[in-house]
Amino acid sequence: MTLNVESFELGPLQTNAYLLSNADRTKGIVIDPGMNPKSLFKRIETMEIEAIVLTHTHFDHIGGVDELRKWKKCPVYVHDAEADWLSDPKKNGSARWPELGGPIVTDPAEYALDGGMTLELLGEKFRVFHTPGHSPGSVSLLLGNRLFCGDVLFRLSVGRTDLPGGSERQLLESIHGTLFDLPDETKVYPGHGKSTMIGFEKQNNPYV
Repeated sequence: MTLNVESFELGPLQTNAYLLSNADRTKGIVIDPGMNPKSLFKRIETMEIEAIVLTHTHFDHIGGVDELRKWKKCPVYVHDAEADWLSDPKKNGSARWPELGGPIVTDPAEYALDGGMTLELLGEKFRVFHTPGHSPGSVSLLLGNRLFCGDVLFRLSVGRTDLPGGSERQLLESIHGTLFDLPDETKVYPGHGKSTMIGFEKQNNPYV
């Protein structure tokens, strides 16, 4: 089964949330439900949501978590390195920029992600890579030849490393040692901006 992928630009930082759904679009999972998620919520009104999967827990990627989880009664997955960030506005960054919406606090995740694990959702198997650098618990999810990498790699750019827990060295290691080992035809769905390809970024990205 090939899952449908739809993207939604949410919130003041135009964060990409991704809806992955089965063939008849009755069941789905949401990757990074960000702030002001009305467009996403309208789309999934009649859909069963099996899970919320977070590439990391910066505020612009988790703004819709609490409402979505309570509405659809679905579990949240996050890497253990950021297990306490969902409930800590200082760590998730929402306290740092109050003008963007105020502190974000939600309950801890139900399940932990870890590098090397296989996550089974919607009848499909996702490979989980731990790709720190932008944040300590950043993960990338691979489904076939489609990669959801949060704020690790962008089209012709990379994630910022000047936030708490960030590391330029780790980010470049994650990109060169993990993401660039994937086939060139792997399609990249980033946390912001347009999709791209691993091969294109290897050849053209000025930051790597």
